[in-house]
Amino acid sequence: MKVLVTGSAGFIGNNLSEKLLNRGDEVIGIDNLNDYYDVTLKQARLAKIANHDKFTEARISLEDRDAVVDVFKTHKPDRVVNLAAQAGVRYSLENPYAYIDTNIVGFINILEACRHNDVEHLVYASSSSVYGANTNMPFSVHNNVDHPVSLYAATKKSNELMAHTYSHLYQIPTTGLRFFTVYGPWGRPDMALFLFTKNILADKPIDVFNYGNHRRDFTYIDDIVEGVIRTLDKIPSANDAWSGDHPDPATSKAPYRLYNIGNNQPVELRHYIEVLEDCLGKKAIQNLLPLQLGDVPDTYADVEALVQDVDYKPQTKVEDGIANFVKWYRDYYSV
Repeated sequence: MKVLVTGSAGFIGNNLSEKLLNRGDEVIGIDNLNDYYDVTLKQARLAKIANHDKFTEARISLEDRDAVVDVFKTHKPDRVVNLAAQAGVRYSLENPYAYIDTNIVGFINILEACRHNDVEHLVYASSSSVYGANTNMPFSVHNNVDHPVSLYAATKKSNELMAHTYSHLYQIPTTGLRFFTVYGPWGRPDMALFLFTKNILADKPIDVFNYGNHRRDFTYIDDIVEGVIRTLDKIPSANDAWSGDHPDPATSKAPYRLYNIGNNQPVELRHYIEVLEDCLGKKAIQNLLPLQLGDVPDTYADVEALVQDVDYKPQTKVEDGIANFVKWYRDYYSV
């Protein structure tokens, strides 16, 4: 296939692009290499795939409508995976407009481009953050998610609504993927594992929010990518049993689908830190802090729909995933 991947220099997008190329697909990668975090890390990720004969890079921003239109017209992708977004719950408190520009304006540009270029299937990143104030565990795609607690979560919920509208109006098959705390080699420097590793090795304290009582469904990058590819390969169809009297949020009479991609095994943040300490051979200096505004105490993914539809369930244990990350970090930064 010819697959357009937005966020191709990002953590998930780059790993996905590499795997698609390795299986023989052609990849058009969109990324603007913004400076939300270390640009040299993004450039190093791109260097892994830049010379592949089936990779084409487009250095544009999603909110640049004309540039997006031009890329779609030039390359005519069969399928699209939209992973480019302004990420981070806490940063959305500081710079809300960045989330509207990329996650809302950018996404409508992708939807319109898919509409006018006969794209077979749009897969897009949502987030476990959409569950917001929900406390019924595990989080199910069949539950209502109308109470976000951060603007980031609100933009991701908006993406799901926008995608459904286009699936309904124009019969564009869309699949939304709610990712649960992704980690692993080549990860984002603003994420806890990266920050913790950097500070522990430098003998600096780590900020531990909610006094370490968080539970997170940490999901290893390889499991995320496998889930993306399996759902990309399965074009959703209408659910003929769907009823407006008892609407199922995860399906529709339109070709629309939502999935959780999570490890289905929540881990306490305290244990996560202990595993990291073992891998590094050093104890952390912990700065215990209250729950951060916009954060949720726990996440826990129900992945039954993913197993049922694409026969896949993430399985990497945090002990293995963290060990892989630490090895990569030591090699990459020569520490």
